[in-house]
Amino acid sequence: MTSESHPVVRCDDVARTYGAGHAAVVAVHGVTCEVTAGECVAIVGPSGSGKSTLLHLMAGLDDPTAGTVHWPALGDRSALRPRAVGIVFQGPSLLAPLNVEENVTLPLVIAGADPAFAAEAARLALARVGLDGVAGALPEELSGGQAQRAAVARVLAVRPRLILADEPTGQLDHVSGALVMDALLATASDSGAALVVSTHDDAVADRLSARWQMADGTLLGAGRREASCSA
Repeated sequence: MTSESHPVVRCDDVARTYGAGHAAVVAVHGVTCEVTAGECVAIVGPSGSGKSTLLHLMAGLDDPTAGTVHWPALGDRSALRPRAVGIVFQGPSLLAPLNVEENVTLPLVIAGADPAFAAEAARLALARVGLDGVAGALPEELSGGQAQRAAVARVLAVRPRLILADEPTGQLDHVSGALVMDALLATASDSGAALVVSTHDDAVADRLSARWQMADGTLLGAGRREASCSA
């Protein structure tokens, strides 16, 4: 079996609880799922349903309190970043001392990419989300929507094998949101990456080939499932 046929991420009966005793909050409970290369999945559900926590577990940023998370096609957890897994956070994530282009090139530089290659990849990614005109700006000079698009560009430049996006259009107007989704879907389609997006927006969810519903930390089930992403 080739590595491409293995899931890029698999969760087996995963749970995540914060706190203890009467103050304990079960954010994710008993989730079993997997995502393979080329799949595009929307995770939908109300605020507090566990969507963000599940993405963080899939990214290897958080440890489950029960169950296991594996990355069969990607290798050991220590090898996930900065190249194999990219995550677009819901909140601000740009580094204040760096300009926009430097923020976007940073993961590639950390991974040892040639500086000229990293700069060109950053410019292409910024153009893809309509930010090529602000490459030299500092994060404090950007609007919230521009900062979110820059964070998306940072992931696109790396071209990871698993892209996780937490409400990537939540701070954007309709036009900018559509541009971001175009870029995410096109990158996943071009590279054969898996894309998982948490969203409240049905218009965003409808663009992905699978829909998973979460409520009270539980994955209730998956809807339609197609072979691959398409832009």
